[in-house]
Amino acid sequence: MIELVLPARRKDLGGFEVGRLLPAALKRMVGPFVFFDHMGPAELPPGIPRSVDVRPHPHIGLSTVTYLLDGEIMHRDSVGSEQPIRPGEVNWMTAGRGITHSERFEKARAQGDRVDGLQAWIALPETDEECEPGFVHVDAAALPAFDEGGVR
Repeated sequence: MIELVLPARRKDLGGFEVGRLLPAALKRMVGPFVFFDHMGPAELPPGIPRSVDVRPHPHIGLSTVTYLLDGEIMHRDSVGSEQPIRPGEVNWMTAGRGITHSERFEKARAQGDRVDGLQAWIALPETDEECEPGFVHVDAAALPAFDEGGVR
């Protein structure tokens, strides 16, 4: 049974909308999930301004997991990672004691793109909040998949 339905609070980031489901007044967290965002869907035309990009900003004491359904986002961070994320792939960034990163729409700027994805912000266990920052990218082919009855 569904206990509670949380509406997304939409925010326009200058041509790109993000809907935040968590936290909500009635639900601060779900398990370790501190924030849960839906990015898009959005049609980004060629030549979009840099103001649509998520410029460099810091994180501490948590991890973020990004999964795209459509499009491409370029991740760069202060530990030296530079990785595009594409549909079906996972970017897992652990901030630990601190990391700075940006998310940019370089493909969209060059040729246009449709972007749609999810990002979860996950609280680290208290014992790991000050761990070394890090970044892991997992290609779609490396992720487990399950097919049954036409559903993947």
